[in-house]
Amino acid sequence: YRPGKGSPMAERVALITGGAKGIGRGIALDLAAQQWSVAICYRTSEKEARATADAITERGGRALSIRCDVSDPQAAKGLVAHVEQQWGRIDALINGAGPYHRVNLFEETVAGWNEMFNGNLHPIFYLAQAVAPGMKSRKSGRIISFSMANADQMISQPDVTAHYIAKAGVLILTRTLAKLLAPHGITVNAISPGFIDSGSAPPEELAGMTKRIPAGYIGTVDDTVAAVRYLLSDEARYVNGANIQISGAWGI
Repeated sequence: YRPGKGSPMAERVALITGGAKGIGRGIALDLAAQQWSVAICYRTSEKEARATADAITERGGRALSIRCDVSDPQAAKGLVAHVEQQWGRIDALINGAGPYHRVNLFEETVAGWNEMFNGNLHPIFYLAQAVAPGMKSRKSGRIISFSMANADQMISQPDVTAHYIAKAGVLILTRTLAKLLAPHGITVNAISPGFIDSGSAPPEELAGMTKRIPAGYIGTVDDTVAAVRYLLSDEARYVNGANIQISGAWGI
């Protein structure tokens, strides 16, 4: 993906929320290998963020590691301004942050309910509003957000209700942003992982899910990174408002 005619490839800048660990880290390192400048945002994982920033640099990219709670609209706006001040632009916004917890709906707290929306849905709105002006001015940009593999089914989810509703909301927001930003050369797409071995779930829990996956195996971070790489490429210039399932046919 090239940020504009005549722009050197080294000018490509990505902002990744949740970039310190798991899928976000995998994306960051893949972009670094392509000489992107990568800003990763984290909330609590300072040690991991520092290690990821070092790894970005080792792979030939420039790195910024920024602590920010993107559920705070002013903090999210400030994050974008900080990256743009440092590097002059943001060519790709990758919304990788997304807290998750499992609790029965009638045992859920108001705080826990709100946390799922504040962490998974609202920051995409805040950050998209903040990055859009710069992307519009350059007539180019990519925004990628993460939903979940069965969120488009809108089925009952007694133990992950708020998280599931938020992830369904991500799909609606993705399509809306795509329609609004397409005239400005910007694409907005979603990726919906199923069971991915990203380090966040115990191996035995993942192994127990294998029999429910038609493909017969758990996905890897690399499977998800490959989809991001495609959506950021010139080949995906006409892919807008899409939702790519990375699930081995689970959840469809």
